[in-house]
Amino acid sequence: MAKAIHTMIRVLDEARSVDFYSKAFGLDVAQRLDFETFTLIYLSNADAPFEVELTVNKGRMEPYALGDGYGHLAVSVADLDSEHDRLGALGLNPKKIVEFNRDGALIARFFFIEDPDGYKIEVLQRGGRFQ
Repeated sequence: MAKAIHTMIRVLDEARSVDFYSKAFGLDVAQRLDFETFTLIYLSNADAPFEVELTVNKGRMEPYALGDGYGHLAVSVADLDSEHDRLGALGLNPKKIVEFNRDGALIARFFFIEDPDGYKIEVLQRGGRFQ
C-alpha cells in the first residue's frame, strides 16, 4: 500500500518560506539539500511523519503562477479558535472561520491562510475524519 510522505511546492524566497511554516505550523527544517541549480528543504514536526518539501530554483526572480489547478494543503489543530487568534497575532492574516454543515450536521470547522508565495493552507479543527 502506498503511503503519502510529502508534498512539494516551489517557493521564491527560502528564508521567508521557512520562517512562515515554522511560525504558522511548527514545521522545522528536517533536511536541506543544496544543488547547483536548486535547493530542496524538507520541513516536518514531531506530530506527523508527513513533510512539506520546499523547492527553491536558484536565479528565479519572478513569483510562480499558481494557475487554476492548485487546490490546497490541509493541517488539523486541536483548538481552531486559539490557532486562528495566534496566527492573527503573528500578522499572518488567517481568513474567517467557516462552519461546513450538511443536513444540519457539522462536518468541519476551518479557515484558510496563505503562505508567502500564495499557496492556500486549510486549517481544520481536529475531529471526525480530520485527525
